[in-house]
Amino acid sequence: MISVDNLAVEFSGHTLFSDVSFTINSNDKIALMGKNGAGKSTMMKIIAGVQNPTKGHVRFPKDAVIAYLPQHLLTEDNATVFDEASKAFSHVFEMRQEMDDLNKQLETRTDYESDDYMKLIERVSDLGEKYYALEEVNYDAEVEKALKGLGFKQEDFTRLTSEFSGGWRMRIELAKILLQKPDLILLDEPTNHIDIESVIWLEDFLLNKADAVVVISHDKAFIDNITNRTIEVTMGRIYDYKANYSHYLQLREDRRAHQIKAYEEQQKFIADNMAFIERFKGTYSKTNQVNSRERMLEKLEIIEVDDIDTSALKLRFPKTQRSGDYPVTVKDVSKSYGDHVVFKDASMSIARGEKVCFVGRNGEGKSTMIKAILGEIDVEGECALGHNVQVGYFAQNQAALLDESLTVFQTVDEVAQGDVRKQIKNILGRFMFKGDAIDKKVSVLSGGEKTRLAMVKLLLEPVNLLILDEPTNHLDLKSKDVLKEALLDFDGTLILVSHDRDFLQGLSNKVFEFKDQRVIEHFETIDDFLVRNRIESLKAIDL
Repeated sequence: MISVDNLAVEFSGHTLFSDVSFTINSNDKIALMGKNGAGKSTMMKIIAGVQNPTKGHVRFPKDAVIAYLPQHLLTEDNATVFDEASKAFSHVFEMRQEMDDLNKQLETRTDYESDDYMKLIERVSDLGEKYYALEEVNYDAEVEKALKGLGFKQEDFTRLTSEFSGGWRMRIELAKILLQKPDLILLDEPTNHIDIESVIWLEDFLLNKADAVVVISHDKAFIDNITNRTIEVTMGRIYDYKANYSHYLQLREDRRAHQIKAYEEQQKFIADNMAFIERFKGTYSKTNQVNSRERMLEKLEIIEVDDIDTSALKLRFPKTQRSGDYPVTVKDVSKSYGDHVVFKDASMSIARGEKVCFVGRNGEGKSTMIKAILGEIDVEGECALGHNVQVGYFAQNQAALLDESLTVFQTVDEVAQGDVRKQIKNILGRFMFKGDAIDKKVSVLSGGEKTRLAMVKLLLEPVNLLILDEPTNHLDLKSKDVLKEALLDFDGTLILVSHDRDFLQGLSNKVFEFKDQRVIEHFETIDDFLVRNRIESLKAIDL
C-alpha cells in the first residue's frame, strides 16, 4: 500500500492543491482526472519522487518499485532498441556482474584471515542470496515479447534508438517500465503516440499483468477499459470514486446537483439573515439577535460549487463548393524507400461525402498514402484528386507550419469569416486558450499548444475534403468533443487516421486497413472493425 498524506503545492502564493490524502492499494487501476492546470501531472510527479510538494509526503514500502512514464521524454542515447529495453533488468545484470567480479577476487586473494576478506565473503553471500531468490526468467524472451507487443518488428531490435521518432522512443521507455514489473506504474498520456493495436496490447497488459496503476489520459475508451477507480483533482482538492470514468461522470453530476442545492439553500439562509440584520439594526430590543446573526454569518463556511465547464459551443465547417463525385482515386499505387516496401498495388476510391478511416500499425503506410494522395511524394501508379476539391489537411507536424510572428488570436482571426469572428474568444477558450493566452505569440507556445491552435485554424477554413492525421493528440476531452461534433456535421469527404477509439466511434462507414504491404478495404463501420480486430490482435500478440 502506498500512502499519499496531506500533500500541498503552492506556486508564488497560488495554491494548486492542499491537504490531499489517499492510498493506492494493490490492483488499483486509477484514472487521475481534472481540467488542464488542475495539478494532475504535478501530483503524479510527486508520487514518482521527481518533484517535491510544498507540504506533505508520500510513503511506500521498502523495496517498492515505482515506475513513471512522463508525457514528454528527453532521452538521448545510442544503444540498440533491444539493448535499451534490456536496461529494465540492469539491476539483475549489475548484480550478476558484481558477483562474478567478487568471485574472481576470492580466487586470487590469499589473506584469508583479514577483515577485508571476511567482508568480501559476506558481500558475496548477501548478493548470492538475493540473486538466486529471483524468479528464473528468460530475459531476452521477455524483452522480445514486450517490444513486439508495442509494435516493434524483429528487424528493429538491432537498430539504434536514435533512428526512431519520439513516439517510438516513448514505446521503448514504456517497454522498460512494463518489464520491471513494478508495484506501481505511473503513466502520463501513454496512448498519445501509439497505434490502436499497441493500445489494445497495453490495455491487456495493465489489466492482467500489472499491479497498481495510476494513469492520466484524454483517451476515454482507454481509461474506461482499464480503470476501476477515478480520482478527480478540482479546485485544490480531490474527490475519490470507486468507479471507472463513465460511471464517475454520472456520480460527479449527482455530486454537483447536491452542491448546487446546498449552495442555493445556504444563499437563501444568508439573504434571510441579512434582511433581518438590515431591518432591525439599531433596534434596541433586537440588538443581541442582530449581533448573534452577524457573528454567525462571519463564521459561516460558504459552500462552493465545483467549477465544471458546461458551456455549449458548436462549430460547423464553413460552407464551400460541392466537389466531384469521387474526390479521391488511387489506382495500383506502390511506394518503396530503397529495399523497404511500404505498400504495393494499392487501390481505393472515396466517394463524395464518405467518411473513411485509415488504420494499421505505425509504419505500415497510412501517412505515406496521405502524402501520395496530396502529391507530396512520388509513387508508382495513379493518385488523383477529383473535380473542384478543396483540401483541408491536418498533419502530425501541422504545428510547425504556423506563422510564429502572429499571436494566437491573430492566427485564428486571419481565417475566420462572417459571424464566427464574434466567437473567436469562445472557440479559443474551448481549446484551452483563455485570458491572456490569446495574446501570446505563436513562437512561445509549447508543441501541444501549437497543435491545438493549428486544429482551431483548420476548423474555420472552408474545405470539402478533410484529411486528419492523428488530430486528437494534445486535445483534452472537451476539445475532442467539439471536434467530433464538427466532423459528424461535416457534409464533405473525410479521411481520418487516429488511434483514439472513442473519438473514432460513429465517424466512419468504411475502413482501409494498412497491413503487410497491402491496403485492404473493409465495408464496415470503424466500430465493427475494432470489435473484430481486438479479438484477432490479442490472439496475435501474447505476453
